[in-house]
Amino acid sequence: MANKSFGEKVVFITGSAGGMGRAIAEPFALRGATIVLHDLSQESVARFGEAESLLEVTEQLTQQTGCEAFAVTGDVTDELQVQQMVGEIKSQFGRIDILVNNVGGTVGAKGPDGPNGGKPDPNDAVFIPWDDVQVMIQRNLMSTILVCKEVAPLMIDQQSGCIVNNSSNGAFVGLETDAIYCVAKAGVVHYTRCLAAQLRKYNIRVNAVAPGPTATARVLARDDLDAAKMPKTGTLERYCWPAEVAQAVAFLASDQSSFMTGQALRLDGGNQLWPA
Repeated sequence: MANKSFGEKVVFITGSAGGMGRAIAEPFALRGATIVLHDLSQESVARFGEAESLLEVTEQLTQQTGCEAFAVTGDVTDELQVQQMVGEIKSQFGRIDILVNNVGGTVGAKGPDGPNGGKPDPNDAVFIPWDDVQVMIQRNLMSTILVCKEVAPLMIDQQSGCIVNNSSNGAFVGLETDAIYCVAKAGVVHYTRCLAAQLRKYNIRVNAVAPGPTATARVLARDDLDAAKMPKTGTLERYCWPAEVAQAVAFLASDQSSFMTGQALRLDGGNQLWPA
């Protein structure tokens, strides 16, 4: 018998037209959920050759899994656009049962087509350009806060729900490079804890995943990766893969973690073995 443990659940996943977000959608879809996919625009996903449009991704997911899928577009760092997207979902389905805040990344103000794969240069804690600081904080932390602010009241009315925020194992260690990205992801972890404390009395769980370096399509296209770390199995000395993050997110949203809230789950093959 097919596992339909997410049957009748409406799952909203930000940044889900491609890469890690698209991978996260799959276990929910296969287990009976209704999926709300999201990207900045219909065409954004085409940049890395994963699909021609968000509409195409939506149709593919439906054909591959048999799920019901819906799509919204907008900037998750813009309050009015977030309100509009959540309003569309509420109008269509009347509820949001599971929210996955997946939008983020190490790209700065020049965007993914900029020099150095779009990463700030310099990319430290002091000399990083101010516009890169603002973009990094907005994309990785403020987007999470904004979407949670709009979705949490729906879950409070329902007296149920689950939120999973995408952080990074960079949240737990001081680094000279990617410093502002790590600061933003540390903010995601602590916001997760604070939100979990507030929503606990409403039967709403809030957790975070914190992957190590992950071989998404964007990373594969942009970064100089270590070939020795490319295997998908057989060793823990390797990169994380989107499907592994997806399974962890599905676990945190499932009844298997029904008494777990306010936690950050690291997915890094044991690269960090100290308390979070």
